[in-house]
Amino acid sequence: MDRTAAIRNRLTVPVLAFGGILMAVMQTVVVPLLPDLPRLTGASAGTVSWMVTATLLSGAVLTPVLGRAGDMYGKRRVLMAALALMTLGSVLCALTSDIGVLIAARTLSGAAAAVVPLSISILRDELPPERRGSAVALMSSTVGIGAALGLPLAAVIVQYANWHTMFWVTSALGATGVTLVWWAVRESPVREPGRFDVPGALGLAVGLVCLLLGVSQGGQWGWGSPRVVGLFLAAVVVLASWWWQQLRAEQPLVDLRLVARPRVGLSHVAALLAGFAFYANTLVTAQLVQAPEATGYGLGLSIVVTGLCLLPSGVVMLLLSPVSARISAARGPRVTLALGAAVIAAGYAVRIADSRDLWMIIAGATVVATGTTLAYSALPTLILRAVPAGQTASANGVNVLMRTIGQAGSSAAVAAVLVHHTSLVGGAPVPTLHGYLLSFAMAGAVALVAVVAALCIPGDSAAEGPDEPDGLASAGNRTRGAHDRAMEGA
Repeated sequence: MDRTAAIRNRLTVPVLAFGGILMAVMQTVVVPLLPDLPRLTGASAGTVSWMVTATLLSGAVLTPVLGRAGDMYGKRRVLMAALALMTLGSVLCALTSDIGVLIAARTLSGAAAAVVPLSISILRDELPPERRGSAVALMSSTVGIGAALGLPLAAVIVQYANWHTMFWVTSALGATGVTLVWWAVRESPVREPGRFDVPGALGLAVGLVCLLLGVSQGGQWGWGSPRVVGLFLAAVVVLASWWWQQLRAEQPLVDLRLVARPRVGLSHVAALLAGFAFYANTLVTAQLVQAPEATGYGLGLSIVVTGLCLLPSGVVMLLLSPVSARISAARGPRVTLALGAAVIAAGYAVRIADSRDLWMIIAGATVVATGTTLAYSALPTLILRAVPAGQTASANGVNVLMRTIGQAGSSAAVAAVLVHHTSLVGGAPVPTLHGYLLSFAMAGAVALVAVVAALCIPGDSAAEGPDEPDGLASAGNRTRGAHDRAMEGA
């Protein structure tokens, strides 16, 4: 192997991790802008909130769709397309102040949500077994690392430069990501050929949009309003029809029979619960430390300092990802998942014990981040061990989708709790400390349910392969085995 090829092999994991961090950064950079965007764009606060909602919806819809496309047409190819759409969305945001174009651009950027499951699938196909666990753990942790880095980065740019500069920076980072993937990542040899399930993709898209739109806008529109009730009813009808269609399709978008296996289905349930439990930490911490000092608990910190408070969480996630891989190798990923969920619950116990002192707030948030690292690194490992090689991208895409639904549910639940526990400070309604503590208790309770779900997943030894019928992916496995041996020789 020549020197250039050897360098590319060594850079495969860092380049994919860079893409995952970039994806998380893109999802968080708009947050510091939200208070000022109504003034900057001339739009209402409700309209501006769609810059977040649109990214959430498109990411949820496109993650399983692009995952399936990656299994069929090539994971590297689809990964580059997802990063390119993200970059295009960022360029459009940098060029306009029109709220309609901004929302459409953020919808394009939602395609980046598929980066992590596609990258995890590439790692399974490209790396030898002894390197796979730590690489997958690092890839899973990039979600938290990028979020911890994105907020202070965006806050500094927004505070000291024109807000369009932030999107020019992310555009340059996105173009760099596409270039690095093109140069350093080889196309996976493992494919699941067939015809793309267009009806299945459309049905899933409509059903998820109805469900997540209702969840994300329920607090603003009213949970009992005709619009929200209608969205939930439509989601039930459309997703039920989609389920029926998937069971009868020759080549479905999502293999529901595979999902019905306990090792896969319970992993998805645990992902939903872990996403819910994790996201409350990010949502509440930022609001809590920025609350006015007149509340009696708030610290009145700026958005820049708030972002810096979250940096320790990102550092912990980066450092602990190899530790989580070693725990999974020694004890199995379901034990790692259960341990991670338990640590998340312990972190919320710390938050409930003291949410007035800054160092305790940072400590509690960091403990939650520690548990999130363990849980998020175990989830893709569980999926990789339980599904055929040709379906890893689509299966991990569904797992990430469940995390997204959990995060959307967490956002709605936390908002509902805080709205019902407010007091007037300087004439403005501000959440009470009791409301924040209830949010922590709710997230901690969900984390404990995730522990139970994790322990109910059937165990397997590290040496076991995926639980698949004989011959289902034999050709793909032989190809991947030969590729693994070639990588080991390198």
